[in-house]
Amino acid sequence: MSSFPYRLVATDLDGTLLRADDSVSDRTRDALAAATAAGAAHIVVTGRAVPWTRHILDDLGYEGLAVCGQGAQVYHAGEHRLLTSLTLDRQLAGLALSKIEAEVGPLAVAASRDGLEGDVLIGPGYRTHEGPLPYVPYEDPRELWSAPLTKLYIQHPELGDDELTRIARETAGALVGVVMAGPGIVEIVPLGLSKATGLSLAARRLGVKAAETIAFGDMPNDIPMFGWAAHGVAMANAHEELKAVADEVTGSNEEDGIAVVLERLLGA
Repeated sequence: MSSFPYRLVATDLDGTLLRADDSVSDRTRDALAAATAAGAAHIVVTGRAVPWTRHILDDLGYEGLAVCGQGAQVYHAGEHRLLTSLTLDRQLAGLALSKIEAEVGPLAVAASRDGLEGDVLIGPGYRTHEGPLPYVPYEDPRELWSAPLTKLYIQHPELGDDELTRIARETAGALVGVVMAGPGIVEIVPLGLSKATGLSLAARRLGVKAAETIAFGDMPNDIPMFGWAAHGVAMANAHEELKAVADEVTGSNEEDGIAVVLERLLGA
């Protein structure tokens, strides 16, 4: 087996490492294990906040660092411990929401509360994805702002994700960050925050540099991570904005796209 050219393998979760049923194939598990055996660390970098990530990492037997919440949280999976957490300024977030709604009309809003056990609050009209992820409905808008938040999720009854993201950035981009993390998932995060922010913090803890990192992703929120890493690999199912800045495109998350690249690099 040839030497592996990277010391860090950064993978997004949804649409990248995970298949549609939230599982990871044996082939991809084996490829990541081989990369680890060759001296690389594997780090998960996801838009999901820690409470929506922990169960997946536990199921995978993953014990390393994970970057969660679009870079806001660095989590030690083996110790079940939150190492860093950046919260959203609620006053700025409220102002941003007001500006966006003044432009496009009423939004459906959800939010992730800070912390290892932080609830995800779902407001009236917000469309949730089917699955086991827990959430707490709210009716009174005051509940939304009653505790520290890592991010907001916004939906519009008519606008698509790309259009809503564009308008939100144009309207409130001086106050907050706006990212598209998946179908129906447009998020408001602290200004300047990105997956690259959290990944750089985690990499520093591991003693690894950007030039030693390969990253895999599928959505526009992975663009900063690709900009930070030495090599960015988009999945075949990736958003066109990410493919446009990727160094290469591999197979889809259902076709072991991560394993295809790792096996090639390992000379397997």
